[in-house]
Amino acid sequence: MRKLRLAIALFALVAGVAAYVSAVPDAKAVGGPHVCTYYSNSTYKKAVGGTAVGCCGEITSWGQTTIYVRCQTVYCTDVICPF
Repeated sequence: MRKLRLAIALFALVAGVAAYVSAVPDAKAVGGPHVCTYYSNSTYKKAVGGTAVGCCGEITSWGQTTIYVRCQTVYCTDVICPF
């Protein structure tokens, strides 16, 4: 009986972790204001491009895109958009 309880608890833990990981957005799914930098390889040392979405929806991009990308959310606190 004790092994069964342990197995159920372990299964619940694994299922919970799997649900959390699947709910975390990937880098390409970042919505709202954000900045993404694209790198040449998996060392993430040489930036080769970037994209950004500003607080009022303006879009900026430069260089090239690759599969090696890191994104950050931008938090807009005191921004009043003109439209």
